[in-house]
Amino acid sequence: MAFDFTFWNSLMYLIGEITVIIILGAVVISFILVIISLYSIRKQKLYFPKLIKSGLVFLEGLMKAMFRLIGLEDREMLTFFIKIHNTMNAAEFGRIRVTERAVFMPQCLRSSQCPAHLTPEGLKCVNCGQCTVGGARILLEGLGYRIFIVPGSSFIKRMVKKYRPKAIIGVGCLTEVKEGIDMADKMGLVVMGVVTLKEGCVETIVNWPDVYEVAVLGIDPASIPEDLHTLSD
Repeated sequence: MAFDFTFWNSLMYLIGEITVIIILGAVVISFILVIISLYSIRKQKLYFPKLIKSGLVFLEGLMKAMFRLIGLEDREMLTFFIKIHNTMNAAEFGRIRVTERAVFMPQCLRSSQCPAHLTPEGLKCVNCGQCTVGGARILLEGLGYRIFIVPGSSFIKRMVKKYRPKAIIGVGCLTEVKEGIDMADKMGLVVMGVVTLKEGCVETIVNWPDVYEVAVLGIDPASIPEDLHTLSD
């Protein structure tokens, strides 16, 4: 008895057509989002951030490939991704109480002569005055933040699990901040990223007013110390 393959052939053909349509649709949508992203980068203003953010969630790999194809530098691309993420998260971050926020700084910000010792919770700053970390720590703790100076992502995961903050500020180089954002998103945290001005393993630099500008989001201006208020403006 001969088996009729007509139905199965038609089904496979239909599945093939749908697959092609989905692929072509993804390519077209990615292309449109890349064009909007490039225009935003050139104009230094975000256009349709929610649309771009949604596209990055589902089509990040394809969009990155298109960015590289048209010659966009990885650094410029990562900077844009982080800016989009911060823009989208700013309002939600501001609604979370400061006592439920934490700041994670990389240990490379400290002086090469730093006397602080590594503990299970990261470096414990002794405010020796050899770098700017000590002063920043005091200001941020004064607002109610929990501060961690860490050597790697394993410390971040451990401290998040222990203290369970709802929102974090991550300071680091471009790749570290992007990886930290991805990790925090998976952990269900509201995260804001601040990129250092100088990269490396020793004595890197961050623009502290950028950190303070994020840190004071959602805080009553009357409760912000005058010196910190000035730095964040």
